[in-house]
Amino acid sequence: MGRLIYQAIVDGILIGGVYALMAVGLTLIFGVLDIINIAQGILVVVGAYLSYVLSVHLHIDLFVGLLITVPAMFVLGVGIYWVFIRPLRGHERTAMALLVTYAVALIIEGVLYWIFSPTYVQLNGSYVTASVRVFGFYLPYIYLYGFALAVALVVVLYLMLYRTQFGRSIRATMQDRTAALLIGIDVNRVAGLTFGIGVAVTAVGGMMYGATSGGFNPNSGYDLISRLLAIIILGGLGSIAGALVAAVFMMTVESLVNIWSPQWAIVVFYAALVLVLTCRPTGLLGRQAVREQ
Repeated sequence: MGRLIYQAIVDGILIGGVYALMAVGLTLIFGVLDIINIAQGILVVVGAYLSYVLSVHLHIDLFVGLLITVPAMFVLGVGIYWVFIRPLRGHERTAMALLVTYAVALIIEGVLYWIFSPTYVQLNGSYVTASVRVFGFYLPYIYLYGFALAVALVVVLYLMLYRTQFGRSIRATMQDRTAALLIGIDVNRVAGLTFGIGVAVTAVGGMMYGATSGGFNPNSGYDLISRLLAIIILGGLGSIAGALVAAVFMMTVESLVNIWSPQWAIVVFYAALVLVLTCRPTGLLGRQAVREQ
């Protein structure tokens, strides 16, 4: 039993890295635009399908393909912002954004059904099924790569936010949109680029999801968005590091419970969210809101 518990902890940490890759973009978008991007789940699926097309039809390695899919998803994200999000105004902007991004998700889902059909597909590669034995545990290469990517991505986003001029503009917009305007920051440009970055990150998460999920189709975005929302709420809305910590925590808890009762694993996943938020409403690494509208 002890060995099973240790293996479950290791699996939970590695799987958490994959979910962190999908969640950091969502929490970044919320931090700057103060909206929940309901379309984030289906955008992860779009990233998975882009990797699928490059891998199956052009025979490009999954990780090499990210050099193409990340910029493509960035352009898609910027386009979604300027066409659907930027026109929203007034006090109802946040609520309207939920409806708009949900509509975007439905549109994208319909397009994916039209192109790929409901058939489940999966990403494959030599490292998807291979594993390495470390201290008696078998660790899949794909999960090790995914966790390393998640940590690297959090570091890169942190450096961007705290070590660049653009990052200072992002943080100023997060704290006080009106004051940012007054000091000459183009908040629409900042918001558009941030939305693009948040969507570009899903290209990485989508590739990892497609390789580790056991199969995906255009309908897979619904389960994803519920989990991603739970992760960013637990980690603290707007906290990039919190998304990584929360993803690892939640997936480890689910993996441990799965040893005794697979049926209860998903229940405990959300029960852990409620329990933590009861003790710490701002999430694990969240801070009290300071934004001025």
